Amino acid sequence: MRRWLSAAWALLQKDLQLELRSRYVVNVLLVFVLSALLVVALAAGGDALDARIQAGLLWIVILFAAALGLGRSFVAEEERGTVLLLRLNATGTTVYAGKLVLSFVSVLVVNSVLLGAFLVLFSVEVARPGLLMVTIALGTLGLAGATTLLAAIIARTARRGPLLPMLLFPLLCPLLLSAVSATHLSLSGVPLGTWRAAADSLLAMAGFTGVVISASVLLFDYVWHD
Repeated sequence: MRRWLSAAWALLQKDLQLELRSRYVVNVLLVFVLSALLVVALAAGGDALDARIQAGLLWIVILFAAALGLGRSFVAEEERGTVLLLRLNATGTTVYAGKLVLSFVSVLVVNSVLLGAFLVLFSVEVARPGLLMVTIALGTLGLAGATTLLAAIIARTARRGPLLPMLLFPLLCPLLLSAVSATHLSLSGVPLGTWRAAADSLLAMAGFTGVVISASVLLFDYVWHD
């Protein structure tokens, strides 16, 4: 177990160092999310939007940002020619764990900036900040878990660019529906028991995330070596 954790940590450190040097993923995602939010804010023209619409817009931007940036992790390994070295020196689950944590951290950083810009541009007053933070964290983990597996599958395909969004969107529908519902409740609140009202959505998000990550751990060795 200690050897597995050391290998996963070494892979994560390597990817973090490369990302800090190039800043490709974070820069691309930040430019995209800020541009998308600015366009939506200008289109709204200062009109107050319903909390459900605000929640939907927030998660649409998050979803497209994840589809845009998270597929680069394994593609970069193919481009650098380091895939064979990883296969020889690390197990599939080790690689998945390192890439999963990297994806989660990258998207969480971007989502934090996105959320701050979203609250400012749309003058949103959050009724339940704690619920919103939990929803963003669970949604980000679910996105990272699903995207990491799919990115490994499509990395060796010829037309890898459009494949990730095509495969990702249908898979994430349950997560997105629950995330929008919980975000709506965190923004608007309810007279009694906001957390209780959001419990079903949070449990659905946690269940989806657990199933996706568990399935990915079980399947990743076959995806990685075959």
